[in-house]
Amino acid sequence: MQFAFLVIFAYLLGSVPFALIIAKAYGKDIRTIGSGNIGATNLSRAIGKKWGYACFLLDVLKGLVPMLIAGGFISSHPETLELFLWLVVGCAAILGHVFSIYIGFKGGKGVATSFGVAMGLWPYFTICAAIAMVTWILFVLIFRYISLASVIAAIVFSAALVILTIVLENWKWVNLWPLILAAAAITLMIIFRHRENIRRIISGTEAKVLKKD
Repeated sequence: MQFAFLVIFAYLLGSVPFALIIAKAYGKDIRTIGSGNIGATNLSRAIGKKWGYACFLLDVLKGLVPMLIAGGFISSHPETLELFLWLVVGCAAILGHVFSIYIGFKGGKGVATSFGVAMGLWPYFTICAAIAMVTWILFVLIFRYISLASVIAAIVFSAALVILTIVLENWKWVNLWPLILAAAAITLMIIFRHRENIRRIISGTEAKVLKKD
């Protein structure tokens, strides 16, 4: 029952469109600005970087908070069923962000909220999320495409989980297979949600960040 309530809570929290709310406070509809995406990157372009950073943090917390609460009900050496239930809570938060009940089941691309979910599932997703974050930073600094960095980081996240499961003796396939399937699903979702960005990168029309004025 606790997990049932947590799933509902995670979805409703994940559904809160912080970028849309913040932009509306400035009299703007972020859905009509830039890429139209309801996320931190587009918000940064619409009203400034500081609000973009704030929105990113809030979107991360939408995934992290439910996972930390759910983690309180998980044993120190979780079995497969416990990991599965933990994942369901995280997936509910991500789905809330991508398909928000408050705005007609539309939403953002789920990168920040997915990162929050990953950071909250210690140690399996947390370590992989840290590796993915380093990758994301490097690709942003080198190529200056947020979208490209997000896609590559998502792929690295899944790859890191598979590699660590092979390498580390205490990470057992028999227990971790739900995590591997979930990681693959999250990665595919992020790639799919960035399909338009990928097309713009190929055509050379995707906006870059960290440009000098």
